[in-house]
Amino acid sequence: MAFLASVLGRMLIAAIFIVSGITKVMHVSATADFIERSTDLPASIALPVGIFEVVFGVFLAIGFMTRITSILLFIFTLGTIFFFHHTVGDAQAVQIALRNLAIAGGLLMTFAYGQASGSVDVWRERDRARRAELRSAKARARAAVTASGD
Repeated sequence: MAFLASVLGRMLIAAIFIVSGITKVMHVSATADFIERSTDLPASIALPVGIFEVVFGVFLAIGFMTRITSILLFIFTLGTIFFFHHTVGDAQAVQIALRNLAIAGGLLMTFAYGQASGSVDVWRERDRARRAELRSAKARARAAVTASGD
């Protein structure tokens, strides 16, 4: 059950970034206008931000470089609070900031426990270990043949 919860939770968090990133990429000018209105950041970051969200959202969903991906998205999520949702007097901004804090908490949990057996990282590590075992077995066989030939 924990395995299923880990994989499903990782995918649900990833969906937030994938959908948000696709929206930013599809509506770059609207995103650029929002960035320009809301912050001192350059509007030209709209497309790179959208691409970042899609790419790392997909990485998180499939469990590729899970720990690095979750930390990068954690920092990104805290950055959105700092740059966009920091107005304490605005109830909507506070609500969005709290939602982003919850997402950041989920990303920290993913960092800590996200490398479940349903991730690409675990599969890659298992394949790497199998290849190392095969190389070791071949080397022992060669050594045995060499020793018996002496």
